[in-house]
Amino acid sequence: MQEQHAFPFLREIILFLVLAGVLIPTLQRLRINQVVGFLAAGTLVGPFGLGLLAGELPWLAFLTFPRGEGTSMLAEIGVLFLMFMIGLELSTARLWAMRRWVFGAGSAQVLASAALIGGAYYLFEQPDTQTAIIIGLLLSLSSTAVVLQLLAQQGATGTPLGQATFAILMLQDLAVVPILLLIGALGPGAHGGGEGVAMLALLTLAKAVAAIALIYLVGARVVHKLFRSFAEHRQPDVFMALILLTTFGIAGLAAAAGLSMALGALIAGLLLAETEFKHEVELMIEPFKGLLMGLFFMSVGMSIDTRQVLEGPLLLAALVGSLVLIKASVIAPLLRIGGLPWSRALEGSLLLGQGGEFAFVAIGYAVTSQVLEPALGARVILVVGLSLFITPMLARLGRIIGERGDTTARELAASQDGAQLASARGRIIIAGFGRVGQQLAKLLTQQHIPFVAFECNAKLVSSLHAEGKPVYFGNASRPELLRRVHAGEAPAIVLTMDHPGSAMQAVRGIRREFPHIPLFVRSRDENDARALRLAGATVVVPETLEASLQLSAFVLEAMGLDERLVDGIVDHERALFAAGLLEPENRA
Repeated sequence: MQEQHAFPFLREIILFLVLAGVLIPTLQRLRINQVVGFLAAGTLVGPFGLGLLAGELPWLAFLTFPRGEGTSMLAEIGVLFLMFMIGLELSTARLWAMRRWVFGAGSAQVLASAALIGGAYYLFEQPDTQTAIIIGLLLSLSSTAVVLQLLAQQGATGTPLGQATFAILMLQDLAVVPILLLIGALGPGAHGGGEGVAMLALLTLAKAVAAIALIYLVGARVVHKLFRSFAEHRQPDVFMALILLTTFGIAGLAAAAGLSMALGALIAGLLLAETEFKHEVELMIEPFKGLLMGLFFMSVGMSIDTRQVLEGPLLLAALVGSLVLIKASVIAPLLRIGGLPWSRALEGSLLLGQGGEFAFVAIGYAVTSQVLEPALGARVILVVGLSLFITPMLARLGRIIGERGDTTARELAASQDGAQLASARGRIIIAGFGRVGQQLAKLLTQQHIPFVAFECNAKLVSSLHAEGKPVYFGNASRPELLRRVHAGEAPAIVLTMDHPGSAMQAVRGIRREFPHIPLFVRSRDENDARALRLAGATVVVPETLEASLQLSAFVLEAMGLDERLVDGIVDHERALFAAGLLEPENRA
């Protein structure tokens, strides 16, 4: 008989901490989505993965989780803190600032997706109506954790697509409350079998009102005052104890009221999101955030029965594909109506096409409440889990579609701008329209000197072109582009790009086609300046030189030197530098 340790689940806790300690840095280094990584790890070491072999190979019992009961406690803690963190992200100010996307597109997405998914399930499986409603609502939600991490990896969080998807995810997180209440109302303990839809709606409304009253009463009268009084001591251990007390306390109150503990944890997060302590709470739980999320998703991975995948791979593939297709067909038009181009709308629809982590929480609650059959709940968990596994691939495909759409749009804009470019005779040409190029354009405009500019940042070009500025997308090192603006008749060409390789390529290309045009070039340092000068630049201005000369001038003037004397000293240094650039030419 195996000896039982006095500390319950010690082996499971140690094994999870070892896995988390290895997985978190490894996934970050390999740029693999942490949610997918923990799901895969949980599936591998869970009771339906290598745990199946623990009976034949006893040593595997020390490296796997062969029994589900050993991880149930860890999973419940992970669920509570996941819901707490979701609630903490939601605040009235944030929701109101993005209200058009949140309550408009977000509500339409949840309702339309739920209707289509629930309707399709009802059509093919012929279940009772309440099962179809619950399935539709659960699968209408997407994964906040996965999508936000993918957006952060792509650097797209602040883009219009990133903001739109985040707003939809906020509404989905907000929809957790009524869905949990609905599941509780549909349970056999909540009402008799003969009650109609009207009574069910009244019961759900009553519980929703009770939940809102609980948030208000506990938040306004207890928690806020408690945090404010103890925050004066500025002791991190006391603050952490208050966070734990709030989470578990309100979760316990929700359970005592007949609601789910997950809903109570969400309420706790919502409650603290409206206080001045929100950011301090975020800082306190930040070190544990990845660990707690890993705990939840690894426990979800352990519940995925790989044997079902082997028994019906084609059916599961069809179910996952149908889920993504239905949600994409709803989300893409909504994003397009919101103002995104079709290519980016399709990208967003693929990014949000998976099932969400909340489905794992709600399915467990629905099975416990006898709203869903355990076999159906296991199948839905499997579909959602598999959809999460393919999300990085869908995001990559969406990214390709979005970028190709942008390229097509740029080419179309370039063809439409052809007439304007053809008329750009006798203008100074600016290549690169970042901060340096924009400052130059500002001074030229003030002196009524015409110019035309080229920039490779499509987003920047679109915004500036919409303002009526003569800025176009393109690479100024391409001779055919320069010929379209009659570069041979230009008073000068100015290269302001900050990448040395791009500047060198542009100088060489321009000099081959237009050997006599004055060419002014920005460089980073003296070495780059010398190379650019040898390549054919007329004048090269190194950033380091100008910064040091300007700083020196201010210091000399502060020491009492006459301004004209300082100007002469600075000009003399510039002349010495320019002469130094010409020395290799003179020696040649």
